[in-house]
Amino acid sequence: MEFLELKNFLDVKVEQYNKPSFIKNDPICIPHQFFLKQDIEIAAFFAAILAWGQRKTIINKCNELFNRMDNAPYDFILNHDSEDLKRLLGFKHRTFNDTDLLYFIAFFNHHYQQSDTLESAFLVPELGDRPRIERSLNHFRTYFFSLPDFPGRTIKHVSSPTQKSTCKRLNMFLRWMVRKDNRGVDFGIWSHLKPAQLICPCDVHVDRVARKLGMIQRKQTDWLTAVELSGQLSLLDPDDPVKYDFALFGLGIEEKF
Repeated sequence: MEFLELKNFLDVKVEQYNKPSFIKNDPICIPHQFFLKQDIEIAAFFAAILAWGQRKTIINKCNELFNRMDNAPYDFILNHDSEDLKRLLGFKHRTFNDTDLLYFIAFFNHHYQQSDTLESAFLVPELGDRPRIERSLNHFRTYFFSLPDFPGRTIKHVSSPTQKSTCKRLNMFLRWMVRKDNRGVDFGIWSHLKPAQLICPCDVHVDRVARKLGMIQRKQTDWLTAVELSGQLSLLDPDDPVKYDFALFGLGIEEKF
């Protein structure tokens, strides 16, 4: 497609999928069950990290997890005792198990004792209020595993560009938290990270559709692939490139494009 034809085509698809009806069948429905900012952050983070496999299964497992926390994750994380933690034992989704979960709870408890928002965990101080996402993701992973005696098996659940990962789950989480529009899907509750800085979550559907549209030339799928795709999307909308995630994902999973 020519540039304007491609932009018009994808703009139409963004309008088609970036609307509340998208929520009910997507893991983003999990944080939409909450109203307190910290509950939204925590629910969104877990929903993104557990986003493996069929969306229905992901949603069911997230609901199971938060039921174990009395559907008050922020309060549970700050105020749990050892008996409360026993309710988390036995939780499992694919390779994520209760060992990983207990460390996640410990990290969130540590972080929220110091800050009232998870956004601060992604901010790189020396870059001021407009950090590059690559450095933010690397910083976050280092910080996440800064508690003593973290389980070695848990490392695989939090990726970063250093590992050449596409960081699909974290980029999806950041899209949810950072993008601001009036469509009611993404939350836009963070202010320091900007939509223009975001990297497109590059899952198998997005990758396949983007390649079919000629937006990815890199042969493998890794961090540089996600950066390449996001650069192409920035040509279509430099202020909000990742809105096209709706179009690419919708084309891939709903329309089998």
